[in-house]
Amino acid sequence: MNEIERIREEYQKRDRTIPADFYAWHREEIQYWQASVARACARLLHQSGSFPIADAAIADIGCGNGQWLLEFLQWGAVAANLNGIDLLADRISSARERLPGVDLWCGDARNLPWLSASFDLVTQFTVFSSIADIGVQAAVASEMLRVLRPGGRILWYDCRYSNPSRSAVRGLSRNDVRKLFPSCSIQFAATTLAPPLARAVAKRSWAAAAALESLRFTCTHLAAVIKPRIV
Repeated sequence: MNEIERIREEYQKRDRTIPADFYAWHREEIQYWQASVARACARLLHQSGSFPIADAAIADIGCGNGQWLLEFLQWGAVAANLNGIDLLADRISSARERLPGVDLWCGDARNLPWLSASFDLVTQFTVFSSIADIGVQAAVASEMLRVLRPGGRILWYDCRYSNPSRSAVRGLSRNDVRKLFPSCSIQFAATTLAPPLARAVAKRSWAAAAALESLRFTCTHLAAVIKPRIV
């Protein structure tokens, strides 16, 4: 089985085994997670000079059902400037229903369907931690850089630790990210309260969850803005 087939099977397995309401919006910990990730990513983009994004051409790699593309609309992006690709056809079908007017593709991110230097912002949310093959990771990273315009940024959000309960989820450290983008400047931020803690605490108090998250050693993910150095 090749890596792409393995990833498809793993996501299909997750869909079969994870309860339908596990990520439902009525859950306080899911609301807290979304707010926390959005805050960390928006702060990094602001610090890097990437806001406002009203005129930015944006591509989300591994866009799923369009969750983060919808978030970008709330941040001021325009639907006609949004683009996405995902490996799973059912997720792209869902995204198309939710995001009319957005350019959405079903395909392999090692071969992105867009021209070089097409985007001001290229994003990925928990894609690389689902890829076990380092060569595939490198190929996806290379494609993200290819479609990025000069002066553009990559927004990264992913696990920094492997998941002990899911062997298919493999964390990437700061050094791992640097190796994938060796000719880039990278600004990191630790974020996302460890899910078991978030499930226990956020439903009772967002303030308590935020206090725990501020300790940083409780954070299981990294957000980053990646910018190629101009030679």
